[in-house]
Amino acid sequence: MRPGQGQKLFRNLRLLDPEQDGLSEGIEILVEGTRIREVSDRPVAASGADVIDCGGRTLMPGLIDSHVHVVLNEVFLPRLETQPLTLMTAHAMAEMKAMLGRGFTTVRDTGGADWGLRQGVEDGLIEGPRLFVAGRAIGPTGGHSDGRRRTDSAIRCACCDALAFTLCLADGADEVRKAVREEMRQGCDHIKIMMSGGVASPYDPLDSLQFSMGEVRAAVAEAEAFGRYVCAHAYSPEAILRAAEGGVRCIEHGNLINEEAAAAMAAKGMFMVANLVAYFTMKDRAAEFGMDAGMLEKNDVVIEGGLRSLEICKAAGVPVAFGSDLLGQLRGAQSREFTIRREVLPAIDIIRSATTIGARLLKKEGELGCIAPGALADMILVDGDPLADISLLAGQGEHIPLILQNGHLVRNRLQ
Repeated sequence: MRPGQGQKLFRNLRLLDPEQDGLSEGIEILVEGTRIREVSDRPVAASGADVIDCGGRTLMPGLIDSHVHVVLNEVFLPRLETQPLTLMTAHAMAEMKAMLGRGFTTVRDTGGADWGLRQGVEDGLIEGPRLFVAGRAIGPTGGHSDGRRRTDSAIRCACCDALAFTLCLADGADEVRKAVREEMRQGCDHIKIMMSGGVASPYDPLDSLQFSMGEVRAAVAEAEAFGRYVCAHAYSPEAILRAAEGGVRCIEHGNLINEEAAAAMAAKGMFMVANLVAYFTMKDRAAEFGMDAGMLEKNDVVIEGGLRSLEICKAAGVPVAFGSDLLGQLRGAQSREFTIRREVLPAIDIIRSATTIGARLLKKEGELGCIAPGALADMILVDGDPLADISLLAGQGEHIPLILQNGHLVRNRLQ
């Protein structure tokens, strides 16, 4: 991630501050190096700065996608068994560049990406979003992290292929503890565990309960000992309640949540990351890429509860971050999540999910997801008002002529 140099002064803009309900006029913003130095409703004096005339467009924080898989480049995950780690990495680099081009300056990977990809971005070797990584997603034998065929008896080494690289099996509290410690040793930002069945895994029912309370508590204790936290793949109310009792900080998916589970999450100060676009897009296209009828049947179940889960969480006061969770050839639909959520939520709530709430989840309040003095200079410029038309954030960045990441102009189509 290349750092910005010198000063940049942004003028003639409308500011979309997610902390406010509307746009602000007459604002000037001074960026110095990698950070925002000044946000003022008066002219800013900066004689040596490069002046950027925004042409009355909307300037807002860079977007945060809190649930991606940059290395999972196949919809039907078993195909990753035939892929070497080198090709996996090449695919990841291409997708990360595309994500940045859609305005996502930060993403949280929830299974697969490691510290090497994160460092590649930080060193400027890879053009892509700032990465927060979970490393290998940890689950029990036969669960959502078990990618083996029924004819496989052994567990392959993580260096064997792309599928083995992204998943980890652990059974019993001691194995879970060791697996979490290994991911911490590898420099992960958070730990991902599996607590219910999943759509993309072939053998586990959606309502299956994965990881016992002892295993969950072991994972949480080890993550917290390193100053990190645990997020849990969970759909059903039973799995969500178990996660809340065990000290998990964030639920991934949560489509089948009910009022009781949402109340438990709110009482514990938990987050949820919804990713409805994954299910709608899989229903439309996943069969052509190898997803079988059993997986698609599970997908239909979680679609039914998806939009209602947003309403339940809002009523309970559970903060819901923006996520996409798309696999392989479907990842280009990432920004469709904005328009899907608009069916039940106002635009400002959706934008907050992809800015301020994402920053809180990452424990980066005041640094990411905001435009304020001292914050990292991650900003995007939008043609029009996303509060009036959220679809301006959809697509492949067609309505985003300028992207600033870490103070560096990644894109500038104004001239």
